[in-house]
Amino acid sequence: MVAGFSLPTLSTVVATAVVDSINPCAMGVLILLVSTLIMTRRKQYMLKIGMLYIGAVFLTYFAFGLGLIAFLSSIPQIISEYISITVGTIVVFAGLVEIKDYFWYGKGPSLAINAKYVSKIKEKMTRISLGTVVFLGIFVAAVELPCTGGPYLAITLLLSQQFNMISFFMLIVYNLIFVMPLIIILIMVMFGWKIQKIQNWKQTNKAYMRLATGILLIILGWLLILMANGTINLN
Repeated sequence: MVAGFSLPTLSTVVATAVVDSINPCAMGVLILLVSTLIMTRRKQYMLKIGMLYIGAVFLTYFAFGLGLIAFLSSIPQIISEYISITVGTIVVFAGLVEIKDYFWYGKGPSLAINAKYVSKIKEKMTRISLGTVVFLGIFVAAVELPCTGGPYLAITLLLSQQFNMISFFMLIVYNLIFVMPLIIILIMVMFGWKIQKIQNWKQTNKAYMRLATGILLIILGWLLILMANGTINLN
């Protein structure tokens, strides 16, 4: 079977990015970073460091997505169909794990940053510098992929089927939306919001974030599978 792939709509990319952006991983590290800075630094410096961290996360995610699209675009169509089915199955499974965490967090496998990486991140927080912040942004973007990689992998796979300037623009839009909550958190702190309130909100809504991500992953996974076997064609 030859799948009739087409470029995903902007609304699909935006909706996926919005759900993917509300994730506890990148938020948690930014909150930890800001809480470390707020005790001893001026607001201007905190803004500079925060935006540097966010910029590093954005560029790392964008570079990863661009590289993945370039790789997937070079694969022959017949092989790409099987890859889509495989990835779709993995994405559906990841969605089920996220939904499981909504009901039974801490029991069985979870999509979260490995504990040893969390310790390394906290260690780096004790020696804040421009280089350290750039490293943290790159490092967090790399190791948090178990948290956020499912939606991004699905979207990059869809974009790779017809990669041109429009899909390149969509990839930029996706990543801008992905880091938008981080920018909002940073601005809120700059305008006097207590970091503890933001932390409490994150903890209170973490389960709902996982539920929303899980539902999205299952939808995207099935979408990839149905597109791969030619059942549907996303216009």
